[in-house]
Amino acid sequence: MSEILIKNGHVFDVVSGVKGDKADIAIKDGKIVDKVSSKAKTIDASGKTVMAGALDIHAHVAGPKVNLGRWFRPEDKMIRGEMRGGIVKQTTRMEQGFSIPSVFRTGYSYARMGYGFTMEAAMPPLYARHVHEEIKDTPIIDEAALPVFGNNWFVFEYLKEHDIEKTAAYTAWLLKVTKGYGIKIVNPGGTEAWGWGLNCLGINDEVPFFDITPSEIIKGLIETNEYLGLPHSIHIHGNMLGDPGNAPTTIDTMKLAAGYKAKNTFNREQVMHLTHLQFHSYGGSSWGDFCSNSKEIMNYVNAHPELTFDTGNVTLDETTTMTADGPFEHHLSALNHLKWCNVDVELETGSGVVPFIYSPNVFPCAVQWAVGLELALLATDPMRTMITTDHPNAGPFTRYPRVFKWLMCKKTRDEQMAAFKNSGKVADATILNELDREITLFELSQMTRAGPAKALGLSNMMGGLASGMNADVAIYDLNPAKMPTDPEEIEKAFSNSAYFIKNGEIVCQDGQIVHAGTKKTFWVDAKAPESKQVTRDVREKFLRYYTVTQANYEVPDSYAPNPFVIETKANV
Repeated sequence: MSEILIKNGHVFDVVSGVKGDKADIAIKDGKIVDKVSSKAKTIDASGKTVMAGALDIHAHVAGPKVNLGRWFRPEDKMIRGEMRGGIVKQTTRMEQGFSIPSVFRTGYSYARMGYGFTMEAAMPPLYARHVHEEIKDTPIIDEAALPVFGNNWFVFEYLKEHDIEKTAAYTAWLLKVTKGYGIKIVNPGGTEAWGWGLNCLGINDEVPFFDITPSEIIKGLIETNEYLGLPHSIHIHGNMLGDPGNAPTTIDTMKLAAGYKAKNTFNREQVMHLTHLQFHSYGGSSWGDFCSNSKEIMNYVNAHPELTFDTGNVTLDETTTMTADGPFEHHLSALNHLKWCNVDVELETGSGVVPFIYSPNVFPCAVQWAVGLELALLATDPMRTMITTDHPNAGPFTRYPRVFKWLMCKKTRDEQMAAFKNSGKVADATILNELDREITLFELSQMTRAGPAKALGLSNMMGGLASGMNADVAIYDLNPAKMPTDPEEIEKAFSNSAYFIKNGEIVCQDGQIVHAGTKKTFWVDAKAPESKQVTRDVREKFLRYYTVTQANYEVPDSYAPNPFVIETKANV
């Protein structure tokens, strides 16, 4: 590993407490160090912004539904002329895809923006091998994946009896055999109900044939998560996603976390992460009186430190929606009359894929755009607030710099609001025009670096620039001492980093990939007391119901050739 010295940059780092002061960053053997030798390569970052590598806490970038989306939408490959090709210093492969980029473009695009980690947010356990095949092929960035638990038959049966020990034993087994990172919940109970043409719209609706409700599933999985001491809290996509008037259900869901305490050794304090909160923050009773309810949602979030959330910002693009929330995707296809695909994953989950256009001329789309920005602007704790687009559901992750621009510049927000076809109606249905706040670069570093790292239990190695941390460093051609008068320069700077250093190696320079980099796959080995009953249950269901044998279910070690395994110990 080479030595690198980054000199004279304006550093924004929560861990070191530096808020834009000029400082030098020294790198040796893939780590941040206090000093390097005189032989170190010097990068002059004068007039530039320096931050740790960013982390994306929620995206859909690998696995069967992503690959289905690529197959399902050949037209996506050429949207906006986004196709790239050619070889840059013999390091890159051909890139294609806009809302569903190829694995190569996924890794390169994150690196160009200065991101070093992304979380695949919904891994069907049955298809974990496929997920890890794509993670393995994605260059440069570190990755992890969250298996889905909220519609799993084993979970239903154990939690119906409120048997946390058996739920924990099964969860620990599943995390290990899928090489998963934590507990993801999608429309708890609702995706299973969809197998019968039904849904769970409220947290107290009963799941057909299982005698359990979403609230019991959520509370049981919170207890399971804390029993196992996992590095990340439960990661929840709640009921009623995307429906007008869903804010009360969202608040009811958040209330389920009250009273629980985090039990882990990973500096995580929260017990519930609410993902793509924009899709769960609506008022009104129909699309006619559809409106924002972000203020009520954020009043609750701000007052309850047991919660973290990511935004799910709409980017006003043509995109591809994909989610394990099967009933929502069917509902969406009925709204836009575009093609729809649905998949049921035996005993575990389901999924759907539908193209979508967030048009500025469509009133609900404009309101959704405003709601996502309102959530971030109303947040009082940037460390519990993370910027996402629920890639690709509200827009592609490559639009993060555009979201940054909107959050950092009220003028740009006002101009976009005025450009909407129904601008007056949109303004009346939202509160965005009332919000003068402009996110600072230090707050941005909290929302995209330190905050996600802490929520994921990775703050000892990622999200900061303190000595001993991983040498993931992004340098942007943006001078904090002389911010540009043209807000488009903000988007431009964050779209193509001047330098991105991953694990101590320069992988991107002036927006060009110059090194293939090295990457790791993160997964959790949760230690829980063995349950002979769970072992028998697993064996029996594989024999009776699964279309694969148990021996072919586990993800082999060869699928994650450079793993970073995090061990936990149950709180018995």
